[in-house]
Amino acid sequence: MFNIVNREEMSGGNVILNEIEAPKIARKAKPGQFVILKSGEDGERIPLTMAETDAEKGTITVIYMVVGKSTALFKTLQIGDGYTDVIGPLGKSTHIEKVGNVVCVGGGTGIAVLHPITRAMKEAGNNVISILGARSKDLLILEDKMRDASHDLRVCTDDGSYGHHGFVTDVLKKILETEKIDQVVAIGPVPMMKFVSKITKEFNVPTLVSLNPIMVDGTGMCGGCRVTVGGRTQFACVDGPEFDGHQVDYDELMLRLQAYCEDEQKCFNEFCIMES
Repeated sequence: MFNIVNREEMSGGNVILNEIEAPKIARKAKPGQFVILKSGEDGERIPLTMAETDAEKGTITVIYMVVGKSTALFKTLQIGDGYTDVIGPLGKSTHIEKVGNVVCVGGGTGIAVLHPITRAMKEAGNNVISILGARSKDLLILEDKMRDASHDLRVCTDDGSYGHHGFVTDVLKKILETEKIDQVVAIGPVPMMKFVSKITKEFNVPTLVSLNPIMVDGTGMCGGCRVTVGGRTQFACVDGPEFDGHQVDYDELMLRLQAYCEDEQKCFNEFCIMES
């Protein structure tokens, strides 16, 4: 059992932070890698990229949004409860080096994944500009942590309740038009990563994205997480989860992510009825 030692509810309780005892994983994990968690012997295996690791405490931190039955089940877990399985670290870690000026773009819960990468980019000696996006101010997460991890932080909200009224791509384009940027890292909803990559391609700026396809085993054997990158089939669990944003077939990825939406909604509704 992997016990939860700290728990926070964010964004009105729909986004949950769990700090989990997993000393072996905490000692080896690097920015960009993920774990697969399961609650109960018959539970679904859910991949989540780590938002934080603490080798000294022997803990890892994951942040997830409640979107279906399994994440709703995760939300019922309190401090002292635990996950039946936590497997990792999985996937390739982010390649961190000093390249110059780096822009880190995060949207929604993707900000949690972006945080350790942003911090590592700053520690490597890069000048880091971060752009965070959320639908509204109350849905924005980790602003203070991202501010500490960056030299310059910009915030955008769709409804204009905080920061720039508009999308992260608006701010990114202005930066690319006025400054020399050597690399962009974008993590968030697939449409956001798609349009960030479209803009950076126009300016010929290398762009890294982290993909979240359907995943089952996490070891490259099932093929469920396949994505098309540069016209070739890649497996996010072993070849990624990070890829060249200019090479990803985002339209195919979005279609695959929608494959089980009806079934997921049905299971979620049934779970909510049982819990009420």
